[in-house]
Amino acid sequence: MTRELAVAVERFPIFGTFTIARGSRTEAVVVTATIRDGAATGRGECVPYARYGETVDGVAAAIRDVAGRVAAGMSRSELQEAMPAGAARNAVDCALWDLEAKLTGVPAHVAAGIDRIGPATTAYTISLGSPAEMAEGAAKAAGRPILKIKLGGPDGDVERIAAVRRAAPDATLIADANEGWTAANLETHLAACAAAGFALIEQPVPAAEDEILARIRHDVPICADESLHERGDLARLRGRYDAINIKLDKAGGLTEALALASQAQALGFTIMVGCMLGTSLAMAPAFLLTPSARFVDLDGPLLLAADREPGLSFEGSLVRPPSPALWG
Repeated sequence: MTRELAVAVERFPIFGTFTIARGSRTEAVVVTATIRDGAATGRGECVPYARYGETVDGVAAAIRDVAGRVAAGMSRSELQEAMPAGAARNAVDCALWDLEAKLTGVPAHVAAGIDRIGPATTAYTISLGSPAEMAEGAAKAAGRPILKIKLGGPDGDVERIAAVRRAAPDATLIADANEGWTAANLETHLAACAAAGFALIEQPVPAAEDEILARIRHDVPICADESLHERGDLARLRGRYDAINIKLDKAGGLTEALALASQAQALGFTIMVGCMLGTSLAMAPAFLLTPSARFVDLDGPLLLAADREPGLSFEGSLVRPPSPALWG
């Protein structure tokens, strides 16, 4: 039977405002690809990201452009050649994984060669704000085992780092500067994170300027985010980063993300699995990376005022694998 690909743009409100170094948002805007094959339906969600030159309309159009090939039975391997890495390919790739699971009855993690998927503990994100605001947010979330704090303001990050640690003395802390630090303040901020006992620092400087990381001593491991998309980036990152943050929207889907994780581990990188600000449907396929990840950051649904039904099951920061009704 001919497959049909449908595209939808959906909006989900955020609890309050979500702020990082590049700006603030009050809603998550996602693009969903749905592939129908008879009675079976596969879904994939992506989040277009302006930092990578993506727009909602552009991503939706790119997905529609492959509708004919999807209808003709395009495979996941053929998809990798047909579309570049990015949000559009992610939505289609994840929909194909989900569709295969629905048609065959074989769970996606089994098809991916993963014996077992268990619960994972996700980081919980504290939005960028004043030191007092971030301390308040950290205090409210202090019972969560892992907190990721957004940094990269024009000033005040040293104070933010110290304030969050005082507010959450027992939490594992991850700093995420979203490319917001500079050569002039990098060492000061790295030292502040080390003094506060942070476990990881994500993307401290702009991706185009990250060669400086090879020359800077650091006591806290540094993780590539904006600098890392797919396997072709790994060789350049060696000597600059200790870890990589794999996001399906950057890699262009689960297919590339799994291959990226395997190659990165072989090269000695620590794995973090992360997400854009999306719903449980976007987090579900990323869950297949959790067995190989030292750090898990799949808290998107926890930041939303409303999620999909059914969604992932959270117990505090413990998140359980997706049900077949959600994905895979």
